Amino acid sequence: MLIEPFRAVFYAPYYVALERGFFAEQGIAMQLETAGTPDAAAGRLLDGSADLAWSGPMRPMLERSRDAASPLRSFGAAVMRDPFLLLGMGERPDFRMQDLATLRVAIPAEVPTPWWCLMHDLRQAGVDPAACPGHVRMPMPEGAQALREGRVDAVMLFEPHAAALEEVGATVWYAAASRGPTAYSALYAVVPRIAQKHAAFTAVVRGLGAALDWLRGADPAEIAAVVAPRFAEMPAPHLLRAITRYRGLGLWNNSTHLPRAALDGLAAAMISAGAMTHHPGYESCIDLSLDLVGPP
Repeated sequence: MLIEPFRAVFYAPYYVALERGFFAEQGIAMQLETAGTPDAAAGRLLDGSADLAWSGPMRPMLERSRDAASPLRSFGAAVMRDPFLLLGMGERPDFRMQDLATLRVAIPAEVPTPWWCLMHDLRQAGVDPAACPGHVRMPMPEGAQALREGRVDAVMLFEPHAAALEEVGATVWYAAASRGPTAYSALYAVVPRIAQKHAAFTAVVRGLGAALDWLRGADPAEIAAVVAPRFAEMPAPHLLRAITRYRGLGLWNNSTHLPRAALDGLAAAMISAGAMTHHPGYESCIDLSLDLVGPP
């Protein structure tokens, strides 16, 4: 049983592994369920009703910073750059992070990580997020509507919301992926289940690695065609535009190895945002027995 927190285009490597049969080639009959939220996905692991899930490596880090006995461990990296995009109406080729100090910005309310990371970006640019009263949290569809209606100057969201906004004159001012390595999505599970099903989890990681290999060689139209069944209600042009953008931003990892720099970058943002007081450490959060590639 594999749990996804919610359906999103940037999770394409997992859908490719399912749709192209890469898990099946490893002898894994995978059943996918949608939890609805990252918290619910973690809950399914902790109550034993699921074997593994994918989510941000922020989850094991956060839990282990609070309780060193937390059994959550990440492995099998897939998305190692931030998929969120900052859009405004019209072109802004000279955009600087400092501009956000005086702009009304809709920040996604569904998940905390993009805001933690953006706050860190702001602080590194010399801007105190607490001194930016125009920043408001709201669900992404509401943020997109607020931008259309002129109630905010910019909105942060992921695809396909960006593709839809571009059709009404919005442009991407800042792609958070340009920040560099940020550990955004990997498989994770609890230590007892990893020990119990280590061979099966190894096969899952191999299947994910095969999907990542395929993604590197496929063009955006091929990728969109493969994942389209997972996005039946999404307009095909939006899906293709989203895949093309994320491919161009280098969003998907080159292997299942989770780079130390990507985890440390996320930890720095979380500490800066006050989400945790310390980094519990790479080795504390990653199950290295399932790192089938190792650092380059």
